[in-house]
Amino acid sequence: MDEAELGPISYLVVEFPGARMTGEGLQELVRLTEQGTVRVLDLAFVMKGADGTVTALDISDIDGDGELDLMVFEGASSDLLGPDDLEEAGGALAADSAAAVLLFENTWAAPMVSALRRSGAELVAAGYVPHDQLTEALDLAEAAG
Repeated sequence: MDEAELGPISYLVVEFPGARMTGEGLQELVRLTEQGTVRVLDLAFVMKGADGTVTALDISDIDGDGELDLMVFEGASSDLLGPDDLEEAGGALAADSAAAVLLFENTWAAPMVSALRRSGAELVAAGYVPHDQLTEALDLAEAAG
C-alpha cells in the first residue's frame, strides 16, 4: 500500500433488520470496486441474536444463494478490523439483526488528497451525515424558507 497515494479510509456498518440480506447493496459495492471508485480493505458480517450475543459470520456463510459471488472480497482483509471492532459494530444492532461492516479506501479521492499533501495540507476530519438527519434538516429548511 503506497501511503503517498492512499485515499481517505472510511467505514460503514449497515444493519439488516431481521437479518434479511438481499445482496443488492453488495452488488453495487462490487461495481464500485470494479470501477476503482473504492477499494475494499475489510468486509465482515456480524449477527446479533435475540439474547444480544454478537457473532462474526464467515463470508462463505453469506454466499449461499448463487446470485452474488462475495468470494470476490475473500482475501481482501487488511486485518484492520479486529474482533473488538466487530463486537462494537454488533452492539449497535437491534436483536435478531445482521450487519455488514465495511472498511474501504476512497480511491476516487486519492489524487486530490495526494495533491493536498504535496502542498502541505492534511485531511484532519471527515464524516457522514446520516440520511434521516439530512432529510430532517432539508424538511426544516424547506418549511422555514
